[in-house]
Amino acid sequence: MQNFIEIWQYMPHGMCLLWQPWLVALWAGSDLLIFLSYTAIPFALLTVLRKRKDIPFSGLVVLFASFILLCGLTHLMGIVTLWYPIYPWVGMLKLATGLVSAATAVVLFRLIPTLTALPSPAQLAEANQQLEAEAAAHDATLAKLEELVSERTEELRVANANLAVQAREAVHRSANLLSVVTSLTRQTARGHERTDEFVDTLLGRIHSLARATSTVIRGDDNYSGDLATIVKLQLEPVLLTYGERIDIQGPPTQIISEAAQQISLAIHELATNAQKYSFARDPGARVAIAWTVEDRDGSQLFTLTWREDLPGGGTAEEPSAEQAGFGTTLLTRIVPRVLRGTAVRTLADGKLEYRLEAPASAVLADPADTAAAALAARLVDENFDDD
Repeated sequence: MQNFIEIWQYMPHGMCLLWQPWLVALWAGSDLLIFLSYTAIPFALLTVLRKRKDIPFSGLVVLFASFILLCGLTHLMGIVTLWYPIYPWVGMLKLATGLVSAATAVVLFRLIPTLTALPSPAQLAEANQQLEAEAAAHDATLAKLEELVSERTEELRVANANLAVQAREAVHRSANLLSVVTSLTRQTARGHERTDEFVDTLLGRIHSLARATSTVIRGDDNYSGDLATIVKLQLEPVLLTYGERIDIQGPPTQIISEAAQQISLAIHELATNAQKYSFARDPGARVAIAWTVEDRDGSQLFTLTWREDLPGGGTAEEPSAEQAGFGTTLLTRIVPRVLRGTAVRTLADGKLEYRLEAPASAVLADPADTAAAALAARLVDENFDDD
C-alpha cells in the first residue's frame, strides 16, 4: 500500500514527452476523445437494452458495454498521468479492464455457434416470402371450400342412402344369427340331461359364433373377415396351451359372415374334442388345419381340412352318444348344407380327418360388394368399440 500512497516517487508521464506543449496536447486530446467516445458507446448500448427487452444475449451486450467503458477510463487515466504519476491506480484499473475483456472474449467464443446459426436478413426475407406464398395458397384453398362442401354434401347423401341399405342388411343378418342360435340351443338341449353340461356346451358354441361375427363385422370395412384370423380366434384357448402342436396353413382368404359362422362352429367342435381326447392324452398328438381355393370343372372350390393325430395312434374316444350324434351332424350335415357343399369325417391310420368342400361363391367375399358396407362398418368401429 505504500507504493499506492507515495506516488511522488514516480515520474509524471509528461516528462517523457519533455513537456513539449504540442505533444502533450496531442497526447491528452487523443485520450480525451477516446474517453468520450468509449463512454458514449456503452450508454448507447444500455439505452437500447432498456428500450428493447427482446434483444437476445443481453448479458453479452452488458459485458461489451463494461469492457468499452473500462477502456475509456484507462485513456482518461492516461491524461491524468501526464501530470500526476498515479501509475499503481492506473495498473489496477487496467487489471480490471483485462479481467472484463477476458470474460467478454470467453463468452463471445462460446456463443460463436449460436450466433452463426442466427438467420441472416436475407434468410428472414426469404422466410417471409415463403410465408406469404403459403398464405396465398391457404387463401386459394379457402376459396375452394364452398365447392368442396357442396361435393361432400352430395357424398353424405349417397352415404346415408347406403347406410339405410346396410341397416336393413344388418337386421336381416341379425335375424339369421338368432335363427342359428335358436337351432343350436334346441339341438344342444336334446343331447344333454344335466343343466351345467348343457350351459357349458351351448355357451361355447355361442361364443364361437360371437367371435366369428365380431371378426367379420369389424374387418376391412365390409361384411367379410380373414379366415386365418377367424380360425386362430376359435383356437385361441388351445393355442395358448398346445400352440407348438398346431399347424395352420392357407392363403389369405376373405370369407362372408355366414361362412365365418359355420366354419367357426366346425372348428370349435373339432378343437373342443381334440383338447379333451387327443392333446390331453397324447403328448405327441398334432393338428394340421389347411384350406385352399382351386379351380375345378370350370368353377372355384373351397376346401378346408382338419387332420388330427389320435391318442396312441388308435381311434378317437368319443363323448356320449347324444353329444356325438349332434357333433357329427353339425360337422357333416349342418355346416356343409348351409354352405351348399359336402363334408366327410373319417378315422383311419391313427388319424382323424375332417374335409369340408363348398363352392367358393358360398364362402368367399365378393370384392365388388364392399362400397355399400364401408360407411356402416366404420360407424360401428368408431361408435360401438368401447370394449
